[in-house]
Amino acid sequence: RVNVEAHGAGAPVVLVPGLPSHIGDWADLPDRLAGDGLRAVAYDRVGFGLSSRPDPEPGRYTYASNARELGALLDALGIGRATLVGWSYGSRVIAAHLVRHGGGAALGGVVLAGGILATGKARPDWMLGAASPALDRDLYADDPARLIPATARFVAACTARPLPRQAYAEMVGANMLCPPHVRRALFAVDLDLRPVYAAMACPGLAIHGTADAIVAPATGAEAARVMPRGNYLPYEGIGHAPFLEDPDRFAADIRAFAAERQEAA
Repeated sequence: RVNVEAHGAGAPVVLVPGLPSHIGDWADLPDRLAGDGLRAVAYDRVGFGLSSRPDPEPGRYTYASNARELGALLDALGIGRATLVGWSYGSRVIAAHLVRHGGGAALGGVVLAGGILATGKARPDWMLGAASPALDRDLYADDPARLIPATARFVAACTARPLPRQAYAEMVGANMLCPPHVRRALFAVDLDLRPVYAAMACPGLAIHGTADAIVAPATGAEAARVMPRGNYLPYEGIGHAPFLEDPDRFAADIRAFAAERQEAA
């Protein structure tokens, strides 16, 4: 069971979540995009938010399962030439979809916001921010006394400036809905996504905050460099969640990118 929210009509933009994200993390971005004449779709991945949280089992949270889940969602909603917007870990989900579906030739485009480009031993140290989840093992602990404070630290590190008290509390609570075994399974792989994005057939855009403490800002520049039709938009002084810290600019950049893809079609 996958929890999905769809807003508006028009060219589809699918928001692919990070870890351990929840639909609410996008705040009012779906409504903003819908107000701009787009069809904004947000969802909780299996194991996240209000979607099913199955017990651990082989094959449940693999690269292939990432691709199957996103592909099934697009098919179920009848979404064709979509623009995929991946936040953080969402770049891995999109990469899996690209591998499974011919490099994304049928997509309108791909946007990575603070996107990761590698996991595990395949990830060079320069991609790690000082507050990277890879450096805080408590984020994957079964003990709530370790897990809750670690999740609170992670959410605090997602923005360069503190979120409003209510927004911060809601984001911590929503992120706690993702259990430790899901968090561990998602990163239990050594994977370099750069060859996938180097072979991507559709246009790409990498948006990255220059003050990102989770994924080093140089990662965004590298993503745009390896994409054959990539562009890089640095957000000065912004952290890991640009859609929260500069929502007006982020929505405008997504709208412009999606509009260009629609006109090109």
